[in-house]
Amino acid sequence: MVGDVLKNPSDWCDILILPFNTKYCHAHGSNGASALQVRIGRKYDQPVEKAFRLDFALRPVAAKSDYFESRLEAQTGPVGTKDYHIAVSAIPLDGRRTFLHLSYSYGYGMAGRMAMQAYLATAGSDKVGFTITGKDGKGQPIYIGGMRGAIERNAMRYYLAIDAHLASLRSPADQQVEKRIQTWFDATERYSRQLHEMDRNTYAAMKRGEYERQQALIQ
Repeated sequence: MVGDVLKNPSDWCDILILPFNTKYCHAHGSNGASALQVRIGRKYDQPVEKAFRLDFALRPVAAKSDYFESRLEAQTGPVGTKDYHIAVSAIPLDGRRTFLHLSYSYGYGMAGRMAMQAYLATAGSDKVGFTITGKDGKGQPIYIGGMRGAIERNAMRYYLAIDAHLASLRSPADQQVEKRIQTWFDATERYSRQLHEMDRNTYAAMKRGEYERQQALIQ
């Protein structure tokens, strides 16, 4: 099931639309090549026409019974970013479980560095990642911040989106979208220190609207 889903462009769009700042995803392809047009918002409520565009190529690497790998790659991104890579690999553990590994990275130039520094000095100043760098005076963990923290948050959002999408496939077809939305929100709230952005009702209403808009634009 994991292999079938993660080689399908339309499934990838259902995955990528779940993070709060993804506004749109459209899968298309020609001559055997698959691509995803994605729009990323600077803010969660940013209109889709003002969101940044990312064009991912979906590249299958391996699809064997004992190993799967698929990659999303984009040469250029917003605000001087470049070389986006999302790689997912998986192996079966037993008849019911799969071990999945995800990596996420991108590069940036001077414009990207300046934009990230501005974000980290304002809206992102109190945000952290998952790596523990030490403990405070009360023995509580101190989490990494800065650029590394931002990368870790994005990687976890994508991982939880994959997990939510796979979980939704057990539901009837007409309930899968809502199942994905609720499962992703529940999963991110387990890591609220890093991933909380808004309340459930705000997130769910936003994603229902974006999914409906996405389907209408595709049609």
